[in-house]
Amino acid sequence: MPRLFVDTRPLRENRDFRLLYFGQLVSLLGSNLTIVAVPYQVYHETHSSLWVGLASGIQLPFLIAGSLWGGAMGDRLDKRTLLVLGSLVSALLSAGLALNAQLHHSHLEVLLALAAVAAGVAGFVGPIRSAAIPKMVKPDQLIAAYSLNQILMNLGTVLGAALAGVLLAAVGLSSCYAIDALTFVALAGFTLFMSAMKPSGEHTGTAMLRAIGDGFRYVRTNAIAQAVYLADLNAMVFGLPRALFPALAIAVYHGGPRTLGLLYAASSVGALVMAIFTGWIDRVRRQGRLIAVVVMAWGASMALFGIVHVLWVGLGCLAFAGATDVISTILRNYVLQNAITDEFRGRISSVQMAVVTGGPRLGDLESGVVAGLTTVEFSIVSGGVACILGILGLIRARPAFWKNEAARPT
Repeated sequence: MPRLFVDTRPLRENRDFRLLYFGQLVSLLGSNLTIVAVPYQVYHETHSSLWVGLASGIQLPFLIAGSLWGGAMGDRLDKRTLLVLGSLVSALLSAGLALNAQLHHSHLEVLLALAAVAAGVAGFVGPIRSAAIPKMVKPDQLIAAYSLNQILMNLGTVLGAALAGVLLAAVGLSSCYAIDALTFVALAGFTLFMSAMKPSGEHTGTAMLRAIGDGFRYVRTNAIAQAVYLADLNAMVFGLPRALFPALAIAVYHGGPRTLGLLYAASSVGALVMAIFTGWIDRVRRQGRLIAVVVMAWGASMALFGIVHVLWVGLGCLAFAGATDVISTILRNYVLQNAITDEFRGRISSVQMAVVTGGPRLGDLESGVVAGLTTVEFSIVSGGVACILGILGLIRARPAFWKNEAARPT
């Protein structure tokens, strides 16, 4: 029975990992307030799911640019210093969002601009943080570290999204952004107490653009990394209708901010429960096969979510989808980090960050555009079906991803 539960050794045995972990927990609570507040504010001002999708799409190039730059910088400079600076800049941007929301007539263009720059900063620090984890924990604790990270991320989402619904209904938008700013300051404080994380030095003299290009060339020669990225993009682009949550909460479920908070939190509730029981994942033999199966399960649950207009059924579908995503995420992180060499870890993590966080924003844009041309329900159902067809196409195009055991833990 103990093998069923997540392994907590990385937290018990590594001080730096503990500091990073609990700092992130505080910060994610605030970040998820903003994740709910931004689309709510856009929908409130425009009454358009298309605009919600466009707002997320505007953030995409900033996020990708930030991710690529951050990955290259993380391979060249002290990671701790970069993480502290990123947290402080994020705090200033969230404070700007709070000030804009307090205005009697808030400016949509200011909201979109600040959210886009904030996405770029988040993209910058993401690969640096991800690349730091394998250097903090022992190789045999890597799956445990990523499992604990899933608990962290989903606990932050559950608490943050639920609190956002309450704050939006009771206090207002600016409170969400202000709390987010404070949590970024707290994260900077946690990070300052970590040990310095100097670069390995192999590429400190390489030009920045060349270093980024080397990372992409490395990905093009790594079939495992390519399959991992395509599987994730397929699920996030077609099967994640976050941009439609405000319209669903108001027009379909006839609720308000609290219903919106439940929709944003539901998938993370399922993910949190699954993340606790991940002790079995390091015994999975054919990891690519399991990733493909859970992505198909994700698509099926999203299609059902779009068909049934009963709130508790919809929340159940989202929770089940979140549980499947945890399995996929842990395995994808483990497979990727074990398929790359240390000198490229930051840059490959930057590509991964662009995929993991850029995919949902492409999904926001896709679902918002389809909903604008058809209906909210059609957009969700068609996206779930496309997700299933997409992973079947990947299996056909890359049969080694389904059959190969090269991704087995060593």
